[in-house]
Amino acid sequence: MGLVSGLEVIDECVSRGLVAGAFNTTNIETTMGIVQAIENTGVPTFIQVAPTNAVLSGYDYIYDMVSRRLASVDVPVALHLDHGRTLDDVSESLAAGFTSIMMDASGYEYDENVALSQQARGLTPAKYALEVELGSIGGKEDDHGPELEFTTDPAQVAGFVEATGCEMLAVSVGNVHGYAPNVRVDMDLLRKVQEASAVPLVLHGGSGLPSEQLARLHEFGVVKVNVASDLRNAMIRTFGEAYVANPNEYSLIRVSRQAVTAITDVVEARIRTFNPKIS
Repeated sequence: MGLVSGLEVIDECVSRGLVAGAFNTTNIETTMGIVQAIENTGVPTFIQVAPTNAVLSGYDYIYDMVSRRLASVDVPVALHLDHGRTLDDVSESLAAGFTSIMMDASGYEYDENVALSQQARGLTPAKYALEVELGSIGGKEDDHGPELEFTTDPAQVAGFVEATGCEMLAVSVGNVHGYAPNVRVDMDLLRKVQEASAVPLVLHGGSGLPSEQLARLHEFGVVKVNVASDLRNAMIRTFGEAYVANPNEYSLIRVSRQAVTAITDVVEARIRTFNPKIS
């Protein structure tokens, strides 16, 4: 099948009552683990990279790696720009072949957020999906965090969605980036945001949220949940344990394959948690 538009992933999930995981990659091991889990579950998914991670290889390498692995996969998967902060991020990822875009101007005042999101909409082809953010999600991603954290105001949602022309709305409802095991989603606020939004919602910071909340997100109009920290920890842990067990370990391929398995297990578990009704 190969890569599809983010719109196709959204439509498939909405029609089937599914929640797509959105899993961050930076390298071949992570990509292989994510895709294996997608094949195991058959659930439409986003694979994504943020500009802070794309500095390692550039967007072209990420596209080549992901698209090559997906060429024989019969499940809809989109390649998503996560937390594009600038219009250059949007343009460069689209030029590389990305099929879904996030413009994150949530660090600006409301009017500037709208203006930058509108410009991103103009750059993003109508056949692709645009995600924007209203409210400012706390925590840190790749050691970067917002200057201010504030929740999404339901009273602003309808106007923001209409003005930006987005297909997905990322919201701040108690979720935070990174791994924060004591964090909980304010489900009452999430419901109010859902009722005000004409488009499906996105929840960032899926690594630290409790399973019982993750399993209910489909009830609240959430179509996409971002997970990064769990995958990165699985890979780092695998290599760390291999070194502790044998400081003279030299078989990179053996440990790399173990890391792929660890990442597959994490991703598959998350997909099944988001979608408790799948077999």
